[in-house]
Amino acid sequence: MKRVYNFSAGPSMLPEEVLRQAGNEILSYKGCGQSVMEMSHRSSVFQSIIDRAESLLRDVMKIPDNYKVLFLQGGASSQFAMVPLNLMNGSHKADYVLTGQWATKSWKEASRYGETKVIASSKDKTFTYIPKLDPAAFTPDADYFYICMNNTIYGTTYHTLPQTGKVPLVADISSCICSEPLDISKFGVVFAGAQKNLAPAGLTVVIIRDDLIGHAQEMTPTMMNYQTHTDHGSMFNTPPCWSIYMCMLVLEWIQNTIGGLGEMQKRNQKKAKLLYDFLDSSKMFHGTVVPEDRSLMNIPFVTDSDELNAKFVKEAENEDMVNLKGHRTVGGMRASIYNAMPYEGVEKLVNFMEKFEKANS
Repeated sequence: MKRVYNFSAGPSMLPEEVLRQAGNEILSYKGCGQSVMEMSHRSSVFQSIIDRAESLLRDVMKIPDNYKVLFLQGGASSQFAMVPLNLMNGSHKADYVLTGQWATKSWKEASRYGETKVIASSKDKTFTYIPKLDPAAFTPDADYFYICMNNTIYGTTYHTLPQTGKVPLVADISSCICSEPLDISKFGVVFAGAQKNLAPAGLTVVIIRDDLIGHAQEMTPTMMNYQTHTDHGSMFNTPPCWSIYMCMLVLEWIQNTIGGLGEMQKRNQKKAKLLYDFLDSSKMFHGTVVPEDRSLMNIPFVTDSDELNAKFVKEAENEDMVNLKGHRTVGGMRASIYNAMPYEGVEKLVNFMEKFEKANS
């Protein structure tokens, strides 16, 4: 059976052993006679799946007891509205740092519901760095402070979190969730679309501190209220059952096969180092991000020629390395090397880049 190395920014590769297990259970989950795709979400069988998924996520991410875990739909983009609708309830003010398209979209959405302040932006250099922050510029009575922790399109990440004091820190962690340890206690809310590191598309994970629930603005639709979903155990309506099941399998893989997030971080650092070291030594290929803000997950790079970039992407695809074309705002190439990408995939990419450079110099 043919398998390619998929460098897509999302949906991304899933661990092969997870896919095999899902395939083995697709007709009858643990002998129950039905697929997870067709069973009632009200059944005891599915309840055991969602409970197991939450328990694993809590264990793997070391989530404190005073945080709720929600399995929702609507993608991370739905959180651009849910966050302000639920949290912008005191001063009706919020601070935003703009480090890419997703943070910008979130800021624009929040601006519909209250007063927002852009603390800093890296738009001036096509979001190729994380801006330095001046705490004196922060809004002291803001209801929350918002960042996109890892920027999928531009390949930047926060290595140091903003110090926001009593103001809850909110983070979109869609493209870095479970890639390395993360101290959840430093945040009020984190959320992630699961289709990069945890599951197929369709599932959004929200981790929210207890005290931030139950204060939604009066205009908040029922389905956009965090209280609605905490009160009903993420099953106010039919949840994305299959994606939750796959998330459970991926978390079991992280815990049992990889050995937890500490080991996952080492694995991801090793993969990223291989590619960054080559980019730093290459005369043809160049990384686009300042070294101190480089992401472990998304690595954009370019040559000095659009024609050469296009040729590289096409020839790489012929070698079974797909979805390497960069986002249109950056150009060139982007290798997304999420958790499920094996070291061998990055190794094959680097070897191909070496050969391509020699053949086209």
